[in-house]
Amino acid sequence: MVVLSCGIHMESSKLEPSKKPLNVLTKQLDAQVIITLKNGVEYKGRMTRCDGHMNIMLDGASECMKDKLIANYGTVLVRGNNILYIELDTGRGKY
Repeated sequence: MVVLSCGIHMESSKLEPSKKPLNVLTKQLDAQVIITLKNGVEYKGRMTRCDGHMNIMLDGASECMKDKLIANYGTVLVRGNNILYIELDTGRGKY
């Protein structure tokens, strides 16, 4: 599992291109992710799109809070500035 924190600002010029957060995200398209928002709500689903603002589109998304399922959705768009961090699937298991 890889966790990308969206609240910490790093000087991107010091990072090698393959380690920049947006590049890491785009390499994980069509993978399962867990997105935790600043208010504690989590969205789990398959990431189908992301943009330069880290707005992320999920298919087969479910909304959870404190490990309790709140709702299941088809497709959702999560606004990038609401994201606290993103857990990426690295093939070590299913969510």
